[in-house]
Amino acid sequence: LIGRLMFELPEEMGLIAVAVRQTQGKGRGGNVWLSPVGCALSTLHISIPLHSNLGQRIPFIQHLVSLAVVEAVRSIPGYEDIELRVKWPNDIYYSDLMKLGGVLVNSTLIETTFHILIGFGFNVNNSNPTICINDLIAKFNKEEGAELQPLSADCLIARTVTVLERLIEVFQEKGPNGVLPQYYKYWIHSGQQVRLRHEQGPLAWIVGIDDYGYLQVHEEGKGVESVHPDGNSFDMLRNLIVPK
Repeated sequence: LIGRLMFELPEEMGLIAVAVRQTQGKGRGGNVWLSPVGCALSTLHISIPLHSNLGQRIPFIQHLVSLAVVEAVRSIPGYEDIELRVKWPNDIYYSDLMKLGGVLVNSTLIETTFHILIGFGFNVNNSNPTICINDLIAKFNKEEGAELQPLSADCLIARTVTVLERLIEVFQEKGPNGVLPQYYKYWIHSGQQVRLRHEQGPLAWIVGIDDYGYLQVHEEGKGVESVHPDGNSFDMLRNLIVPK
């Protein structure tokens, strides 16, 4: 629906579709995305000029959206220590333990404008199949003696879009360096050691992400190289980066 509508509307008009439940959710690489009631499920359309900071670095959008989801919760007074984090390139995690959301970005270049469709889904209020944001809030209340209220999917979708607008403005003005300190504050990979290509492959250390949003790893004796997200799978359980 939104893919057909986005070319019919004036450029300055925003467009978002919000679902209570999806029956045909999609993930990266053709994966199925589970979308039960209790999740925040949304597709957002934005336009980005090709000749802009972000237009020249389109892969960064998935990182900005992931960061916006985390910030939507952790920028609320009192909720700063809820352990939501980002995993490169497009996942939302509870600490480094469990996935509870993800981002899927599709872009179409028409003349000098990127039309971006951003799908994001994250588990707000459903304890299955893994964990949800309100479980994390309840856990925090129990451990810290706090009385934080549960959050709603509608509220978090609205906050995510608001935070994303601000992040895009900062990126357009200052480039990657305007948002990377914030991104690194919440990502799970600082100082992480991984194997490249296979389980007996060379050891490398994650350094950060480069100016185009690709992961930078430092292999001993070889210096720093960038790893492209579409050509590689990041297996968190085995700390392994392998070609798909």
